[in-house]
Amino acid sequence: MKKLIASEFAQHRIFMGRLPYNEDLIKSMENFCREANIKTGEFSVIGALSSVTTGIYDQKQQVYVTAVKKGEFEILSCTGNISIKDDVPMAHAHIILCGGDGRAFGGHLFSESVIFAGEIVLRELSGETLLRVYDETTGLMLWKQ
Repeated sequence: MKKLIASEFAQHRIFMGRLPYNEDLIKSMENFCREANIKTGEFSVIGALSSVTTGIYDQKQQVYVTAVKKGEFEILSCTGNISIKDDVPMAHAHIILCGGDGRAFGGHLFSESVIFAGEIVLRELSGETLLRVYDETTGLMLWKQ
């Protein structure tokens, strides 16, 4: 049996803020992390989106299959992490939303996903910087071990 390889982190700074209206959720988080020099962290978001791009990974073909939806969507849950890819902070997020019909849907969150209203709690972590690198087995950009 393979075992989990993990690094230990300590909580450093905690940010709580309002996300910018009519801007992309992922790009807004990544821009903030660049400006605040955040290299490793975790976050949660609540609020609403006016359009969203979600995806699911096709494990056989090793590509994301994405869907774009426009409308009024309440964020039921959005969590993710910050690590470094190509020398810049990258936000990796998964999201569950609810539309006007009351049905939930979600997946991997992509740009372009436009914020109607949003609040974020971002916890910066101190410790080893996590780097995303290409993983031959999965075809994904995963944390370097």
